[in-house]
Amino acid sequence: MTDLIILHPKDDVGVALRPLTAGAHAVVTINGKEHAIELAEDVPKGHKVALRVIEKDRSVLKYGYSIGKASQLILPGAWVHTHNLKTGLAGEVEYQYTPGRTSDPPFVPAGNPAQAGPTFQGYLRRNGEAGIRNEIWIINTVGCINKTCEQLARMADQQFRGRGIDGVYHFPHPYGCSQLGDDLAHTQRLLASLARHGNAAGVLIVGLGCENNQIDQMQALIGEDEPDRVRYMRAQDVEDELASGLAMIEELVNYAEGYQRSELPLSLLKIGLKCGGSDGLSGITANPLAGRIADWVTAAGGTALLTEVPEMFGAETILMERAENEQVFQEITSLINDFKQYFISHGQQIYENPSPGNKDGGITTLEEKSLGCTQKGGTAIVSAVLPYGERSSRPGLNLIQAPGNDLVSVTALAAAGAHLVLFTTGRGTPFGGPVPTVKISTNSELAARKPHWIDFNAGTLVEGARMEELEEALTDQILQLASGVRRTHNEMGGFREISIFKDGVIL
Repeated sequence: MTDLIILHPKDDVGVALRPLTAGAHAVVTINGKEHAIELAEDVPKGHKVALRVIEKDRSVLKYGYSIGKASQLILPGAWVHTHNLKTGLAGEVEYQYTPGRTSDPPFVPAGNPAQAGPTFQGYLRRNGEAGIRNEIWIINTVGCINKTCEQLARMADQQFRGRGIDGVYHFPHPYGCSQLGDDLAHTQRLLASLARHGNAAGVLIVGLGCENNQIDQMQALIGEDEPDRVRYMRAQDVEDELASGLAMIEELVNYAEGYQRSELPLSLLKIGLKCGGSDGLSGITANPLAGRIADWVTAAGGTALLTEVPEMFGAETILMERAENEQVFQEITSLINDFKQYFISHGQQIYENPSPGNKDGGITTLEEKSLGCTQKGGTAIVSAVLPYGERSSRPGLNLIQAPGNDLVSVTALAAAGAHLVLFTTGRGTPFGGPVPTVKISTNSELAARKPHWIDFNAGTLVEGARMEELEEALTDQILQLASGVRRTHNEMGGFREISIFKDGVIL
């Protein structure tokens, strides 16, 4: 039985598939032959073991790429982690556009019975976009009225659920009052994009009246493409905001009842890609599986959305090599270097990313995290790069400007138009975004321990399951979710939240 897995023939390290003990011999297959490596120390599951001598300051390869530099001499059988591996990242980098160059050949999904013209049962909106839920959303312009909107959503959900809608939901946030400049603009753009989401058949925008984020500004950003699906209420201007709000929501419900599910092509589906609480198996199981799904969707003309810009650092050239053209390449370059400058301007080292949970799981450096993270994007050409809060309009793989924080990045994916988010995790989390959030575990232990959190277990990939089997099972589950036949655990538990990226002065 293999104890270590090697991800690329050039790799200097293998990943432990189970806890390993000092003095024991770990079995690893190299070039089709089994070898036994004596372990110099205990190695936790998901952590790295040196396969050969690695000199001090030499790059250490995993996935065939550098994940950092050895901070001391590393001998075969040694545990490779924070005590002997350091990042090799620095500040801003100048990148050279090389047209026609790609790091990998395009992946063609196989073994999926739905791949020939896949469809789902969704809602075709009047603007030509799709929705996979028929919900009413309440979006407040300012945090001062969070509790009012929460009470209104609860009352409306009890009164109107079942009348052709899937529920009434409110997403609280603390901003919109004393923000200035770009910071206020980011909040406005994100909230306006959420208001235009296809999963919301109707939207009630609620303001207070005295905040910086005024309703008329939101109205201008949202537009008048579908005036019947959006209502606006300024709480200070009405005698009873609950009664007035309920009356407006009833109008929205009447409008939403006009929509019925119909057969729609996969080209209308937009999926978000996110990882949180990674472990040493993330880049081996769940992230490559998510990449297969991204390729499946984009090959059908749909859209895959990838964010977590800091977790592209160290793997950004893989994405740059897949830029559709030089303009997209330059936009990726700006996306990366602008976010590095954001770190530098706040006096933070750009490589200090892996969280304590990630490190416990075997992720040592930002490069290592990034190389695993970018696998979620599959092999598709990068067709667009979007500023924070902007909606996606081009099919293919889109890169979204947002940090790695789970709540902030999932919110940004939803604002960009993701109908659902594939969320890979090796540590587990119960949270969910404003759209269905599919939790994919990297290991079977997590799936068994937290069945009420995890929607799909990718851990069986290191237990004998074939990638094609899991790909087929997950695509089938996604089509069921998109068709309303199935719901995610975050939906069933009512775990639906947003978080807005904050970078500016508050008065």
